[in-house]
Parts: sequence; structure tokens; C-alpha cells
Amino acid sequence: MTGFAPGRTGAWFRVSGFVAAGQPDDRRNHVPGVTRRWVGHGPADGLRYEFTVTASALTVLAAALPDDKPSPECLNEALCNAVWRATHWSWLAEGSYWILVKPLRVILIVLLAVVARWAVHRTISRLVRTTSDAGVPAMLRPLRERVPTAATEPGEFVPERRRQRAEAIGSVLRSLTTAFVFGIALLMILREFSFDLAPLLASAGIAGVALGFGAQSLVKDLLAGLFMLIEDQYGVGDTVDLGEATGVVESVGLRVTTVRDGRGVLWYIRNGEIIRVGNKSQGWALVVVDLPIGFAGTEEATAVLRTAAASMAVDPELAPEIVEPPEVLGVEQMTVEGAVIRTVVKTTADGQFAVGRELRRRLAEALENSGITAQIAAARLFPGTPARPAADGETGRSGAT
Repeated sequence: MTGFAPGRTGAWFRVSGFVAAGQPDDRRNHVPGVTRRWVGHGPADGLRYEFTVTASALTVLAAALPDDKPSPECLNEALCNAVWRATHWSWLAEGSYWILVKPLRVILIVLLAVVARWAVHRTISRLVRTTSDAGVPAMLRPLRERVPTAATEPGEFVPERRRQRAEAIGSVLRSLTTAFVFGIALLMILREFSFDLAPLLASAGIAGVALGFGAQSLVKDLLAGLFMLIEDQYGVGDTVDLGEATGVVESVGLRVTTVRDGRGVLWYIRNGEIIRVGNKSQGWALVVVDLPIGFAGTEEATAVLRTAAASMAVDPELAPEIVEPPEVLGVEQMTVEGAVIRTVVKTTADGQFAVGRELRRRLAEALENSGITAQIAAARLFPGTPARPAADGETGRSGAT
């Protein structure tokens, strides 16, 4: 094999820049012994050609090693220097910010979002429990002056109904909180990876507008259901008149309310279509009974009805359902069949139907026992229609015959 000329060997040294005499000791420690020997003796010793192959390979490896200073493209100079001192890998030092710092920042954002969501959900759950146990729901206290219903009367709340309403409102608040917290976290993560949020937010705005137009009826139903729950317009077990249907509420959702009418038909009514609500189960109720007495004496009939109605107030089974004693108001109207006397009694919302049925039964029995019912029947008996008198012409002809 041919020798290696000193001029050519010096050219290798100049091109590689690897075995210069000024290299520090720690750099030369990375080079195998054959190269160190080459550096020690110099090109004038006429090393053989086979050492040239080894020197060329080591020159390529030396070019792959980082310089003494990390790349100027580092985003964090201190971190780059620390990684370089630990590994002497330039690619790791240059990408240390993206490899180490960015993932840690993303993990921190996710952890903060999870903690924030947990804290807010815990607060909402405590509020729901307090609302379910308290006399006046905390969520409804701002509405005390604006909503003159059972929502402002602590004693009128049914615990189960209050719990269901509080759970429904709490579920809505938890869903909104989750969407808000994780939405903010997602935007922060995208910003960490240098995404331009302006086009993304613009696209989201356009999509939101399109979705709003396409699902405006759904949004209307959800908002109407939310305000119905907050204002306690009705609840499960209430007897309501919703215009579309009248009956007992079986379930209340954010989008649909189900009502079963007196015939057993189950109605599904979208909350956005409910224009008016007549609730017969909130607060108190008024039972109104109108009874015809014919042409009997009104004073006598009034006294009989008052006695029968007063007996209900002392009935141990009905007294808890009666808020105020029954009252006979007097003659309500006059018809061709006689006078009509009105009797009213104020009851609880749940007891209005039972009290009303019992009041009608007792008043009817009182009228029958006093004989007024017979007078009503007699007044409805009219004599037969008299024969039509004959005309003068007909009488004359009849007489002539």
C-alpha cells in the first residue's frame, strides 16, 4: 500500500479541523488511540494509507458532534447549555425547549384545567345539596321579589321536587363549566404550539353562527327549559295547563316536558312552544262550587249550605288540607231556573281535588235533606202547551158546517 504524503495529510487536517493541536483534552479523549497517536507523531512520520481510512471516518463523526456552544437557534440558552453539558448532543440541545419544556407546559395546563373543573364542580355540588336541604333554594333567592309563586314560600316546597329541580340546574351548570374550562385549556395548548388562533376563532365564530341558525329551535327549547327550572314554574307532580295539554307533569327536562292528561294520554311538549303556564299545584288553591237552588228562599238555602260547609273544617281528615274555613258568598247569578249560590274554600295545592269532591257531596246532601232539591225539581215542571186558538175564519166555517 502506498504511503501518505505529508502535504496530503496536512490537507486532511485542515479540512477536518478535528485533530488540531489546540483541541482541548476532553475532546481528544473521545478519539480512539490510533488517532491520538497520529496527532502525537505528526504527518512527517509518513503514516501508512490504512490510517487514512480511520482518520476520514473519525473526521465525519467529528463533524456530527456539536460545537463548544449550542446552536444560536435555541429558544432557551440556559437550558441548551445545560443539555449540552450533560449529553454533548447538539440536536438534543437545540430541541430541548420543544422536547422538555413544551410537554411540561402542556401537562401543567391540563392539570390546572382538571383542578379548576374539580373545584367548580365541587362548589356546584355543595350548592345543589344546600338547595335541596334548605327551606328556600339559594339559586332562587334573587327571584323572591320577582316570582310570586311557591318558590318564595319555604313551607310550600316538596323536598323531592326541590331536589329534582336543584339537580337539573346543577347538571346544566356543570356541563357549562366543563365546556368553558376545557375550551380555554385547548386554546392555551394550541397557543403553546404556535398555532395562529385568529383564523381558528374566526372559523369557530362562523360555525357558531351557522349552528345557531340551524339549531335555533333547539337553543330556544333549552333556554326556555332552563328559565322554567330556575323560576320554578312547575315541577314533577304538578297539575298544569300548558295550553297544548292539561294534566299532571311526569318529567321536566331542558328540552321537553311530559304531561299526562285525565284520559291517560302522555303529551310531549317542547319547552320553546309553551307560551303560558297555569299551575294548579303551587301555593294554595281555591275550590269554587256553584249550586242552583231554583226559586227556593235564598236565606234558607244559604243557611243550609253554610252549615254543611262549616262541618268540613272540623273533619280530622280534611282539616289539614283546608287553609281557610269555607265561605258561602251568596247568590252568584240568576237564570230561568232560579238562583245560583256560590260556595268557596281555600285549600292546599295537593288537597284541592279531594276537598272539592267532598264539599260538593256534602252540599248536595244538605240541599236534599232540607227539601230544597225537591223544590228545584218542581220548579222545572212546566204545564203542557195550551191548544192554539182557532182563527175566526175557521170558526165561521165550522159553525156553518
